[in-house]
Amino acid sequence: MTKTLYGIPNCDTVKKARTWLAEHGHDFTFHDFKKQGLERETAARWLEQLDWETLVNRKGTTWRNLSDERKAAIVDKASALELMLENTSVIKRPVLEGSGPLSVGFSPDAYTSKFGSAA
Repeated sequence: MTKTLYGIPNCDTVKKARTWLAEHGHDFTFHDFKKQGLERETAARWLEQLDWETLVNRKGTTWRNLSDERKAAIVDKASALELMLENTSVIKRPVLEGSGPLSVGFSPDAYTSKFGSAA
């Protein structure tokens, strides 16, 4: 399966993940949430693999800018799915799919553990 890295290009963490993958010889496709959106089926597939609390970035600006009522309404996979589709910026980035278990976020150590040092 082809590796796909989901995120937004101006996110520093996404930039680091893209650089790491390229420097270590890993082929991947970059999917820009802002330009390409996010399909319901893709987000639902992620929520089958990971808990919604892992995928929804509750520390970010997008979450903090939601009304208290909107935040309180996010209580399960279904409500998280709707929020993720409404505003992809609330998704913790990057999401890497297609190389073993779905991974969210980036750290050099985590990617090295996942892939080894070279493709």
